[in-house]
Amino acid sequence: MCKAASALLLVLLASAAGAQDAPVATDVTSADIQKFINALPRDAVSDRPIRVVEVTGDYRVGVYGVFRPQSPLGGANLHRVNTTEIYYMVEGVGTLVTGGELIDPTPAPSGTSIRGSGIRGGVSRRITKGDVVIIPGHTPHWWSDLETDIEYLIFRPDPDNRIPLR
Repeated sequence: MCKAASALLLVLLASAAGAQDAPVATDVTSADIQKFINALPRDAVSDRPIRVVEVTGDYRVGVYGVFRPQSPLGGANLHRVNTTEIYYMVEGVGTLVTGGELIDPTPAPSGTSIRGSGIRGGVSRRITKGDVVIIPGHTPHWWSDLETDIEYLIFRPDPDNRIPLR
């Protein structure tokens, strides 16, 4: 084999090996999301993973589907973790309060959250279809009013690798 052909073969083999080691993207289609959300129970708040993947071995990212009925309203939450939550409203309208301090704080059974009956001194905003809100870890948040049932996605970058792969 000539030197040029040998060099080309080495380049091609190295490229193929590199391509096999490259991270692979994960798809979550609109159809996957709608099918998942439609299958969630309608009589309670459902916050369940659609897909969780490991990203470069350093942390995980999860995509969750949520159905929240108009009533009863849930309490406020403060997650004592570094995981940021990114809400994307798929359907419905509600008022989301973030920041401030929890009213009547009580540890949740999970051990990583504190629950409250509401939030004092937070920022209220009306969320509608297509809106996005980024809630850093350690930030109180609460749906204080729902005008309709709501459906939303939560994207959770998890630097502590707490959420299991799915």
